[in-house]
Amino acid sequence: MKNKLITFLFLFTVINMFAQMPTISKSSKTNYSNNQILTLDDMVFNTSVNPLKKVPLDKNSILVYDYDGSLFSFNMDSESLNWTVKASDSNTEMCANQITLQDGVLYVPFINGEIFAIDNQTGKLFWKSRLGNITDQIILKNQVPFINDGKLYITTQSPNNNIYALDIKNGSLIWNYKLDSSQNDIPVLFFDNKVFAQTAKNLYSFEANTGKLLNQKTFEENMSGKPVTDGENIFVANDKNTLFALSPNKLDVLWQFKLDENQYSIKERIFCKDKKIYFAAQGAETSSIYALDSKTGTQIWKTDFKGDNIVYIIEESDNIWGYTHKAKLFQIDLANGEIAFEVKLTTKPISNLEFAEDESLFYYSDAALIQFEFKTKDENEVYLRTSIKDDVYNAFVKLIR
Repeated sequence: MKNKLITFLFLFTVINMFAQMPTISKSSKTNYSNNQILTLDDMVFNTSVNPLKKVPLDKNSILVYDYDGSLFSFNMDSESLNWTVKASDSNTEMCANQITLQDGVLYVPFINGEIFAIDNQTGKLFWKSRLGNITDQIILKNQVPFINDGKLYITTQSPNNNIYALDIKNGSLIWNYKLDSSQNDIPVLFFDNKVFAQTAKNLYSFEANTGKLLNQKTFEENMSGKPVTDGENIFVANDKNTLFALSPNKLDVLWQFKLDENQYSIKERIFCKDKKIYFAAQGAETSSIYALDSKTGTQIWKTDFKGDNIVYIIEESDNIWGYTHKAKLFQIDLANGEIAFEVKLTTKPISNLEFAEDESLFYYSDAALIQFEFKTKDENEVYLRTSIKDDVYNAFVKLIR
């Protein structure tokens, strides 16, 4: 009788989680997983709502993943909300992740471990999955779902600590692997049919289709930098002051570059283009953007920001755009590192920068969605929040295109 009661309570909990009966997803290729007997903390529960299909893009709209954890579509013409989607449950109001758009479908990770596949036009679900049944902790943080060949790759934090490959048709599990640490708050890198993931002092490479562990390299320091590639090798930075160039097959160190004294923490402020690496480092007194030759690690140029720290950078039309802690928006020429444009904003960005075709860009502040016009330097409030929170972590915006 006791066993029957426990089973009933478990099923009742799962049904309430998804509002309908989910499937407990089991990998069909567990030969290479070190975590084949999944517990409730790391099982994949997936529910198919509608068959996945390609959807036309709603090009009049912009997506806002608000800092309270809700995702909404905003129509630029009518200046009204199209739809809003939220996680089933969450112990914290927080965004902390980014969205991937493919074939008109939005793949949205929530901090509670849920991932939704959503129609960009209507906000209706194709499927939803949950990575474990944990409801009182942040499971997905700083994640960007990467999709290739019908698979979605993502890593989770404690107490889950897995890398997952999910089937984008229905969110079911294809393969998983238990990582050594809970520090899994960096997106994975997909390159050469391999998936690279960092966790604490370790960098892993997996065979993308099967999840077979190919290599695991351990460093002296925590590897908190986002892995990137120039199409030949991969690059990853540690917590402190060193960027490493690694061979993709064996993870051998090809070269390493040390930042200037008292600089550190590259994290996600890094990208490659045309066999060069560009990254921003924090500093006690000076924050800098570096350009290196990706083959040799030779410094090409460095641009300093004294008395301020660089929060965000992105490549756009052969320029680096970004903003600082003190809300300075800047544009830097990739070729020589010269500052081509800078302005002190009156609204402080807390999101990525999203560039429009009409000589403007969008970002989210703690109070509003802002459209910044390059010529006039106007900061137009496109959507105004009804309330403002303190200690905002981040938000994310994306034009539908």
